[in-house]
Amino acid sequence: MKAVIIAGGLGTRLRPLTYNTPKPIVPVANRPFVVHQIEHLRQHGVDEVILNLHYLSDAIKKILDDGKEWGLKIYYSIEESPLGTAGAVKNAEEYFGDEPMLVFNGDILTDINISQIVEFHKKNKACVTLTLTKVDDPTSYGLILTDSDSRVQRFIEKPSWEQISTYAAQYSVDTINAGIYVLDPKIFKAVPKGVEYSFERQLFPQLLEKGEKLCGFISDRYWIDIGKPRQYRQAHEAILRNEVTVRIFGARVDGKIWIGENSHLDKTVKLIGPAIIGRKAEVGHNARILDYTVLGDDVKVGEESNLEQSIIWSGTRIGKHAHIKGCLIGYNCTIEDYVRLGEGTIVADNSVIKKGSILTA
Repeated sequence: MKAVIIAGGLGTRLRPLTYNTPKPIVPVANRPFVVHQIEHLRQHGVDEVILNLHYLSDAIKKILDDGKEWGLKIYYSIEESPLGTAGAVKNAEEYFGDEPMLVFNGDILTDINISQIVEFHKKNKACVTLTLTKVDDPTSYGLILTDSDSRVQRFIEKPSWEQISTYAAQYSVDTINAGIYVLDPKIFKAVPKGVEYSFERQLFPQLLEKGEKLCGFISDRYWIDIGKPRQYRQAHEAILRNEVTVRIFGARVDGKIWIGENSHLDKTVKLIGPAIIGRKAEVGHNARILDYTVLGDDVKVGEESNLEQSIIWSGTRIGKHAHIKGCLIGYNCTIEDYVRLGEGTIVADNSVIKKGSILTA
């Protein structure tokens, strides 16, 4: 089966972390995010992946190459300028076949049962099956209303609470577009090539108006859009709580701490997991690595430092007596002694935070 991953965005919501690193390869549990997606697809029989890219595409291709490492074939479709969701997939039309294919949003971390969705799609003989997930607040998403036979009746992009209340008596109003589709490639005949075009606002509503059969598959599996700093941290917390399954490198200690190869932790270090410590990391005397902290490869933490609920990318150096809580720190940063970084602080790659600095978001 073929799958298209839409991964051409600029990653603006995750800046400054994505100025140098395209969002598809930001580290999640110390591995490029798109690798988790590819491994998930492979588990469900996908043997060809088409990656739609735009921003810093060479960095992504360098990591993924032809896909052989993951047991599948990877093709690349490059957008010269942003084409929207449907336009981006149309741009890869030369790689399509005649069979139904998957489309996967490049922001999504999930372990949804893709095989089940494909089976549902075939059973219902739909031209499009949209995966839906339930949320408490649908106002920031695409609300999709379905009837008792799972047929899509209406699309509402980022609905107001007034709109939601209007439909609440007739439909379930908490099912949003999860950004995972099974679809018939023939639907792209209606999409102009080289033009910005949207699934959510144009193609899907147009198909509905023409009387085509669109179905919604409601999933209760873990799902999150990692495209914002808060959600990026939440995704790591979910991984560390075993709410979503991804592959983590390292030896597992006490059931909740992963320690990578060739890492050295002083015997006085206090570990209160869950946490991940990458390869070749060093943690000094009396340092504390507390819950939901992820240290990347080759991170060094000085004595008496305290790290909590923070994600530290590879190559960063943290000095003595530093206190870091609720932060995201990019590649190869230097955090000098006695620095305090508070909740929500984001530090760009290669930054130097001088001795004694106090930063909060």
